[in-house]
Amino acid sequence: MTGPVKSVVNLLLFGLFALFVAVSALFGYEPGIDMGWGSWRFLKTMLLMFPGAFILIGLFDAWVDRSIVERHLGDRSGILGYFWMIVLATSVMAPLVVALPIARSLSDKGARLSLVLTFLGASTVFRIPMSVFEAGYLGLPFTLVRLGVSLPLIIIFAELIGRSFRDIEPAPIQSD
Repeated sequence: MTGPVKSVVNLLLFGLFALFVAVSALFGYEPGIDMGWGSWRFLKTMLLMFPGAFILIGLFDAWVDRSIVERHLGDRSGILGYFWMIVLATSVMAPLVVALPIARSLSDKGARLSLVLTFLGASTVFRIPMSVFEAGYLGLPFTLVRLGVSLPLIIIFAELIGRSFRDIEPAPIQSD
């Protein structure tokens, strides 16, 4: 599906969902009402989080020179590049939906694919608030074991995927 057809389908699906929530509220159907409130809470969270995140991503894109990214995260960055990606990933406070534009910006500025994939993997596993919360409930030993097992696996698989896609030219991104 492309262009107008996709837009019509998305609008139709949204309309059906809104109708379902409205009918659920009218007849007191609790699962539908809960879905409506859950969607509203998610929308509010995203509307509060996105502006700040996208401003920071835009500033990074405008202020950080491509040569700096290529030097520290490019093809010759070595093992230090993985360190920088993990440090950057721990600072991401928002969910993966915010890490994706950061990864795209890093990739556009010349970061190696395996390092971008390491950033994405580490941003889902190594976020500081999540790790602190987990250590409080499950204990520090569990958190350290999880991080110690996850980190090598993230790096190994990111490197394998990066090597397998090294010679493939990325397709241009088409917008609707």
